[in-house]
Amino acid sequence: MILPKEDKLSDLQLKEVEEIVHSFGCEIQAIVGTQRTIYAILGDERHELMMNRIEGLPYIDRIDRIQTPFKLMDIRSDLARHRIKIGKITLKEEPLFIAGHCTIDPKNKNLFLETSFAVKEAGAHVIRGGVWKPRTNPHSFQGDDSSLEILMEAANATGLPVITEVMDEDQLDMVLSAGVDMIQVGARNALNYSLLKKIGHKTTGKSVVVLLKRSIHMGPIHEFISAAEYIAAGGNPNITLCPRGTLPTLDGYRNHPDESSAQLLKERTWAPIITDPSHSVGKAAYVPAAALAAMAYGSDGLIVETHVHPSKGMGDDPKQAIKPDVLKQLITDARLVWKMKSRAHL
Repeated sequence: MILPKEDKLSDLQLKEVEEIVHSFGCEIQAIVGTQRTIYAILGDERHELMMNRIEGLPYIDRIDRIQTPFKLMDIRSDLARHRIKIGKITLKEEPLFIAGHCTIDPKNKNLFLETSFAVKEAGAHVIRGGVWKPRTNPHSFQGDDSSLEILMEAANATGLPVITEVMDEDQLDMVLSAGVDMIQVGARNALNYSLLKKIGHKTTGKSVVVLLKRSIHMGPIHEFISAAEYIAAGGNPNITLCPRGTLPTLDGYRNHPDESSAQLLKERTWAPIITDPSHSVGKAAYVPAAALAAMAYGSDGLIVETHVHPSKGMGDDPKQAIKPDVLKQLITDARLVWKMKSRAHL
Protein backbone atom coordinates (compact mmCIF):
# COMPACT_ATOMS: atom_id res chain seq x y z
CA MET A 1 0.00 0.00 0.00
CA ILE A 2 1.59 3.25 -1.20
CA LEU A 3 1.29 6.41 0.90
CA PRO A 4 2.18 9.71 -0.79
CA LYS A 5 3.64 12.68 1.08
CA GLU A 6 0.79 14.92 -0.07
CA ASP A 7 -2.95 14.27 0.08
CA LYS A 8 -2.81 12.52 -3.30
CA LEU A 9 -0.53 11.89 -6.25
CA SER A 10 -0.64 14.25 -9.20
CA ASP A 11 -1.54 12.76 -12.58
CA LEU A 12 2.11 12.75 -13.63
CA GLN A 13 3.23 11.15 -10.38
CA LEU A 14 0.53 8.47 -10.61
CA LYS A 15 1.54 7.74 -14.20
CA GLU A 16 5.17 7.22 -13.12
CA VAL A 17 4.14 4.85 -10.31
CA GLU A 18 1.85 2.93 -12.66
CA GLU A 19 4.67 2.48 -15.18
CA ILE A 20 6.82 0.93 -12.46
CA VAL A 21 4.21 -1.53 -11.19
CA HIS A 22 3.04 -2.43 -14.70
CA SER A 23 6.57 -3.51 -15.55
CA PHE A 24 6.26 -6.10 -12.78
CA GLY A 25 2.80 -7.28 -13.85
CA CYS A 26 0.89 -5.39 -11.15
CA GLU A 27 -1.83 -2.73 -11.12
CA ILE A 28 -2.61 0.33 -8.99
CA GLN A 29 -5.99 1.02 -7.36
CA ALA A 30 -6.60 4.43 -5.76
CA ILE A 31 -8.56 4.36 -2.49
CA VAL A 32 -10.01 7.79 -1.67
CA GLY A 33 -10.19 8.32 2.10
CA THR A 34 -11.27 11.29 4.18
CA GLN A 35 -7.68 12.11 5.17
CA ARG A 36 -5.80 11.30 1.95
CA THR A 37 -5.78 8.99 -1.04
CA ILE A 38 -3.73 5.82 -0.74
CA TYR A 39 -2.76 3.45 -3.52
CA ALA A 40 -3.09 -0.31 -3.33
CA ILE A 41 -0.77 -2.54 -5.35
CA LEU A 42 -2.85 -5.29 -6.94
CA GLY A 43 -0.77 -8.32 -7.77
CA ASP A 44 2.35 -9.98 -6.45
CA GLU A 45 3.97 -7.51 -4.04
CA ARG A 46 7.03 -9.64 -3.39
CA HIS A 47 9.12 -7.86 -6.04
CA GLU A 48 11.75 -6.15 -3.90
CA LEU A 49 13.09 -4.16 -6.85
CA MET A 50 9.61 -2.78 -7.58
CA MET A 51 9.21 -1.68 -3.96
CA ASN A 52 12.64 -0.07 -3.91
CA ARG A 53 11.94 1.91 -7.07
CA ILE A 54 8.65 3.23 -5.69
CA GLU A 55 10.06 4.06 -2.27
CA GLY A 56 12.89 5.95 -3.96
CA LEU A 57 10.49 8.41 -5.60
CA PRO A 58 10.73 11.83 -3.90
CA TYR A 59 6.96 12.24 -3.49
CA ILE A 60 6.38 8.87 -1.77
CA ASP A 61 6.21 8.83 2.03
CA ARG A 62 6.37 5.07 2.50
CA ILE A 63 4.99 1.69 1.49
CA ASP A 64 3.11 -0.27 4.15
CA ARG A 65 3.83 -3.98 3.78
CA ILE A 66 1.04 -5.55 5.81
CA GLN A 67 1.31 -9.32 5.79
CA THR A 68 -2.36 -10.25 5.99
CA PRO A 69 -4.84 -11.23 3.26
CA PHE A 70 -6.75 -7.99 4.00
CA LYS A 71 -4.13 -5.27 3.67
CA LEU A 72 -6.60 -2.40 3.28
CA MET A 73 -8.98 -3.52 6.01
CA ASP A 74 -6.19 -4.38 8.45
CA ILE A 75 -6.18 -2.36 11.67
CA ARG A 76 -2.61 -1.26 10.86
CA SER A 77 -3.62 0.10 7.47
CA ASP A 78 -3.51 3.83 6.81
CA LEU A 79 -7.26 3.56 6.25
CA ALA A 80 -7.60 3.24 10.02
CA ARG A 81 -7.57 7.06 9.92
CA HIS A 82 -10.55 7.06 7.55
CA ARG A 83 -13.84 8.28 8.98
CA ILE A 84 -17.19 7.16 7.63
CA LYS A 85 -20.15 9.54 7.71
CA ILE A 86 -23.78 8.69 7.14
CA GLY A 87 -26.23 11.56 7.44
CA LYS A 88 -25.11 13.62 10.43
CA ILE A 89 -23.33 10.74 12.15
CA THR A 90 -19.61 10.03 12.05
CA LEU A 91 -19.21 6.36 12.86
CA LYS A 92 -17.24 5.47 15.99
CA GLU A 93 -17.76 8.96 17.40
CA GLU A 94 -21.31 8.03 18.45
CA PRO A 95 -23.47 4.93 17.95
CA LEU A 96 -25.47 4.56 14.73
CA PHE A 97 -29.04 3.25 14.83
CA ILE A 98 -30.77 1.87 11.72
CA ALA A 99 -34.40 0.78 11.89
CA GLY A 100 -37.37 -0.04 9.68
CA HIS A 101 -39.16 -2.78 7.80
CA CYS A 102 -37.63 -6.08 6.76
CA THR A 103 -39.65 -5.83 3.56
CA ILE A 104 -41.53 -2.91 2.02
CA ASP A 105 -45.08 -3.81 1.03
CA PRO A 106 -45.56 -2.14 -2.38
CA LYS A 107 -49.33 -2.30 -1.87
CA ASN A 108 -49.24 -0.47 1.46
CA LYS A 109 -46.95 2.52 1.08
CA ASN A 110 -48.45 4.41 4.00
CA LEU A 111 -47.50 1.66 6.44
CA PHE A 112 -43.83 2.07 5.56
CA LEU A 113 -44.05 5.86 5.69
CA GLU A 114 -45.70 5.67 9.11
CA THR A 115 -42.93 3.42 10.38
CA SER A 116 -40.29 5.70 8.89
CA PHE A 117 -41.54 8.72 10.82
CA ALA A 118 -41.94 6.58 13.95
CA VAL A 119 -38.35 5.29 13.92
CA LYS A 120 -37.08 8.82 13.35
CA GLU A 121 -39.05 9.97 16.38
CA ALA A 122 -37.58 7.04 18.35
CA GLY A 123 -34.06 8.21 17.55
CA ALA A 124 -32.99 6.19 14.52
CA HIS A 125 -30.49 7.79 12.14
CA VAL A 126 -31.11 5.64 9.06
CA ILE A 127 -34.25 3.99 7.68
CA ARG A 128 -34.04 0.39 6.54
CA GLY A 129 -36.44 -1.04 4.00
CA GLY A 130 -36.14 -4.19 1.91
CA VAL A 131 -36.93 -3.55 -1.75
CA TRP A 132 -35.83 -7.01 -2.88
CA LYS A 133 -35.52 -10.04 -0.62
CA PRO A 134 -33.58 -13.31 -1.05
CA ARG A 135 -35.92 -16.14 -0.16
CA THR A 136 -35.24 -19.81 0.49
CA ASN A 137 -38.61 -20.65 -1.07
CA PRO A 138 -38.76 -19.52 -4.72
CA HIS A 139 -42.53 -19.07 -4.39
CA SER A 140 -42.26 -16.55 -1.53
CA PHE A 141 -42.53 -12.81 -2.15
CA GLN A 142 -39.22 -11.64 -3.62
CA GLY A 143 -39.79 -7.90 -3.42
CA ASP A 144 -40.79 -5.39 -6.07
CA ASP A 145 -38.95 -2.69 -8.02
CA SER A 146 -41.69 -0.19 -7.20
CA SER A 147 -40.74 -0.38 -3.51
CA LEU A 148 -37.58 1.57 -4.33
CA GLU A 149 -39.75 4.62 -5.04
CA ILE A 150 -41.44 4.18 -1.66
CA LEU A 151 -38.06 3.96 0.06
CA MET A 152 -36.88 7.19 -1.55
CA GLU A 153 -40.19 8.88 -0.73
CA ALA A 154 -39.56 8.03 2.92
CA ALA A 155 -36.05 9.46 2.66
CA ASN A 156 -37.37 12.72 1.22
CA ALA A 157 -40.22 12.96 3.69
CA THR A 158 -38.16 12.29 6.84
CA GLY A 159 -34.83 13.76 5.75
CA LEU A 160 -33.06 10.57 6.89
CA PRO A 161 -30.64 8.41 4.89
CA VAL A 162 -31.91 5.01 3.75
CA ILE A 163 -30.47 1.52 3.34
CA THR A 164 -31.59 -1.46 1.27
CA GLU A 165 -30.12 -4.77 0.15
CA VAL A 166 -28.89 -5.52 -3.36
CA MET A 167 -28.32 -8.99 -4.79
CA ASP A 168 -27.07 -8.33 -8.31
CA GLU A 169 -25.58 -5.66 -10.54
CA ASP A 170 -28.91 -4.52 -11.96
CA GLN A 171 -30.24 -3.80 -8.48
CA LEU A 172 -26.98 -2.05 -7.62
CA ASP A 173 -27.36 0.26 -10.61
CA MET A 174 -30.96 1.02 -9.65
CA VAL A 175 -30.21 2.00 -6.06
CA LEU A 176 -27.23 4.12 -7.05
CA SER A 177 -29.33 5.91 -9.64
CA ALA A 178 -32.09 6.47 -7.07
CA GLY A 179 -29.67 7.95 -4.53
CA VAL A 180 -29.73 5.30 -1.78
CA ASP A 181 -27.26 6.24 0.97
CA MET A 182 -26.31 2.78 2.26
CA ILE A 183 -26.13 -0.56 0.47
CA GLN A 184 -26.60 -3.81 2.34
CA VAL A 185 -24.94 -7.03 1.21
CA GLY A 186 -26.82 -9.88 2.87
CA ALA A 187 -25.51 -13.11 4.37
CA ARG A 188 -26.28 -15.10 1.21
CA ASN A 189 -24.15 -12.78 -0.93
CA ALA A 190 -21.46 -12.09 1.65
CA LEU A 191 -19.00 -14.25 -0.30
CA ASN A 192 -20.23 -13.27 -3.78
CA TYR A 193 -16.86 -11.80 -4.72
CA SER A 194 -17.97 -10.74 -8.17
CA LEU A 195 -20.77 -8.63 -6.66
CA LEU A 196 -18.47 -7.24 -3.95
CA LYS A 197 -15.95 -6.11 -6.57
CA LYS A 198 -18.67 -4.43 -8.61
CA ILE A 199 -19.99 -2.62 -5.55
CA GLY A 200 -16.51 -1.33 -4.72
CA HIS A 201 -15.91 -0.22 -8.29
CA LYS A 202 -19.30 1.43 -8.87
CA THR A 203 -19.29 3.33 -5.57
CA THR A 204 -15.73 4.62 -5.87
CA GLY A 205 -15.57 8.32 -5.04
CA LYS A 206 -19.14 8.34 -3.72
CA SER A 207 -20.32 8.83 -0.15
CA VAL A 208 -22.27 5.55 -0.34
CA VAL A 209 -21.69 3.33 2.71
CA VAL A 210 -21.71 -0.47 2.39
CA LEU A 211 -23.02 -2.68 5.20
CA LEU A 212 -21.57 -6.16 4.70
CA LYS A 213 -23.19 -8.97 6.66
CA ARG A 214 -21.32 -12.02 7.90
CA SER A 215 -21.81 -15.12 5.75
CA ILE A 216 -24.50 -17.42 7.02
CA HIS A 217 -22.48 -20.60 7.64
CA MET A 218 -20.25 -19.61 10.60
CA GLY A 219 -17.96 -17.58 8.34
CA PRO A 220 -14.48 -17.30 9.90
CA ILE A 221 -13.41 -13.84 11.05
CA HIS A 222 -10.58 -13.61 8.51
CA GLU A 223 -12.96 -14.64 5.73
CA PHE A 224 -15.43 -11.93 6.81
CA ILE A 225 -12.78 -9.20 6.71
CA SER A 226 -11.31 -10.52 3.45
CA ALA A 227 -14.74 -10.22 1.84
CA ALA A 228 -14.76 -6.53 2.81
CA GLU A 229 -11.31 -6.23 1.25
CA TYR A 230 -12.88 -6.83 -2.17
CA ILE A 231 -15.02 -3.71 -1.72
CA ALA A 232 -12.12 -1.60 -0.47
CA ALA A 233 -9.82 -2.84 -3.24
CA GLY A 234 -12.54 -1.86 -5.70
CA GLY A 235 -12.19 1.71 -4.52
CA ASN A 236 -14.69 2.32 -1.69
CA PRO A 237 -13.43 2.37 1.92
CA ASN A 238 -16.86 3.26 3.36
CA ILE A 239 -17.48 -0.21 4.75
CA THR A 240 -19.19 -1.44 7.91
CA LEU A 241 -19.23 -5.07 9.07
CA CYS A 242 -22.45 -6.61 10.34
CA PRO A 243 -22.60 -9.72 12.56
CA ARG A 244 -26.12 -11.14 12.17
CA GLY A 245 -26.05 -14.64 13.62
CA THR A 246 -24.69 -17.73 11.93
CA LEU A 247 -25.51 -21.40 11.33
CA PRO A 248 -25.89 -23.95 12.79
CA THR A 249 -28.69 -22.47 14.85
CA LEU A 250 -28.71 -22.34 18.64
CA ASP A 251 -31.85 -24.05 19.89
CA GLY A 252 -34.57 -21.45 20.48
CA TYR A 253 -32.99 -18.77 18.30
CA ARG A 254 -33.26 -18.17 14.57
CA ASN A 255 -29.48 -18.40 14.20
CA HIS A 256 -26.48 -18.76 16.47
CA PRO A 257 -26.03 -15.29 18.05
CA ASP A 258 -22.55 -13.92 17.29
CA GLU A 259 -22.54 -10.49 18.93
CA SER A 260 -19.27 -11.37 20.67
CA SER A 261 -17.49 -11.47 17.28
CA ALA A 262 -17.29 -7.66 17.50
CA GLN A 263 -14.33 -8.03 19.85
CA LEU A 264 -12.50 -10.34 17.46
CA LEU A 265 -13.18 -8.06 14.52
CA LYS A 266 -11.93 -4.99 16.35
CA GLU A 267 -8.62 -6.72 17.08
CA ARG A 268 -8.04 -7.14 13.36
CA THR A 269 -9.77 -4.35 11.43
CA TRP A 270 -10.60 -0.65 11.70
CA ALA A 271 -14.05 -1.11 10.10
CA PRO A 272 -17.04 -0.02 12.22
CA ILE A 273 -19.24 -2.87 13.49
CA ILE A 274 -23.03 -2.56 13.08
CA THR A 275 -24.76 -5.59 14.62
CA ASP A 276 -28.11 -7.04 13.52
CA PRO A 277 -29.79 -8.57 16.60
CA SER A 278 -33.09 -9.13 14.76
CA HIS A 279 -31.78 -11.87 12.48
CA SER A 280 -29.48 -13.18 15.17
CA VAL A 281 -32.25 -14.19 17.59
CA GLY A 282 -35.29 -14.09 15.28
CA LYS A 283 -37.89 -13.16 17.89
CA ALA A 284 -38.96 -9.65 18.86
CA ALA A 285 -38.94 -10.39 22.59
CA TYR A 286 -35.26 -11.37 22.47
CA VAL A 287 -34.04 -8.43 20.36
CA PRO A 288 -33.45 -5.79 23.09
CA ALA A 289 -31.19 -8.05 25.18
CA ALA A 290 -29.24 -9.19 22.11
CA ALA A 291 -28.84 -5.57 21.00
CA LEU A 292 -27.47 -4.45 24.38
CA ALA A 293 -25.11 -7.43 24.44
CA ALA A 294 -23.81 -6.33 21.04
CA MET A 295 -23.12 -2.84 22.35
CA ALA A 296 -21.35 -4.27 25.39
CA TYR A 297 -19.12 -6.32 23.09
CA GLY A 298 -18.10 -3.15 21.27
CA SER A 299 -20.49 -2.69 18.36
CA ASP A 300 -20.56 0.80 16.87
CA GLY A 301 -24.26 0.62 16.11
CA LEU A 302 -27.32 -1.52 15.49
CA ILE A 303 -29.63 -2.35 12.60
CA VAL A 304 -33.01 -3.38 14.03
CA GLU A 305 -36.17 -4.48 12.25
CA THR A 306 -38.97 -2.20 13.45
CA HIS A 307 -42.62 -1.92 12.41
CA VAL A 308 -45.59 0.11 13.65
CA HIS A 309 -47.84 -2.94 13.14
CA PRO A 310 -45.62 -6.07 12.98
CA SER A 311 -48.59 -8.38 12.45
CA LYS A 312 -49.32 -6.53 9.20
CA GLY A 313 -45.73 -6.78 8.00
CA MET A 314 -44.15 -8.90 5.31
CA GLY A 315 -41.15 -11.19 5.37
CA ASP A 316 -39.65 -11.49 8.85
CA ASP A 317 -41.45 -8.52 10.38
CA PRO A 318 -44.34 -10.43 12.03
CA LYS A 319 -41.83 -12.57 13.97
CA GLN A 320 -38.90 -10.34 14.80
CA ALA A 321 -39.76 -6.67 14.28
CA ILE A 322 -40.02 -4.61 17.44
CA LYS A 323 -42.39 -1.65 17.80
CA PRO A 324 -41.19 1.98 17.77
CA ASP A 325 -41.74 2.45 21.52
CA VAL A 326 -39.50 -0.54 22.20
CA LEU A 327 -36.94 0.87 19.77
CA LYS A 328 -36.96 4.20 21.59
CA GLN A 329 -36.14 2.55 24.92
CA LEU A 330 -33.59 0.30 23.23
CA ILE A 331 -31.75 3.30 21.78
CA THR A 332 -31.73 5.01 25.19
CA ASP A 333 -30.31 1.90 26.86
CA ALA A 334 -27.81 1.29 24.05
CA ARG A 335 -26.44 4.82 24.45
CA LEU A 336 -25.85 4.15 28.14
CA VAL A 337 -23.95 0.95 27.34
CA TRP A 338 -21.95 2.83 24.69
CA LYS A 339 -20.94 5.46 27.27
CA MET A 340 -19.95 2.82 29.81
CA LYS A 341 -17.94 0.95 27.20
CA SER A 342 -16.23 4.19 26.10
CA ARG A 343 -15.26 5.04 29.70
CA ALA A 344 -13.80 1.57 30.14
CA HIS A 345 -11.34 2.28 27.33
CA LEU A 346 -10.16 5.66 28.66
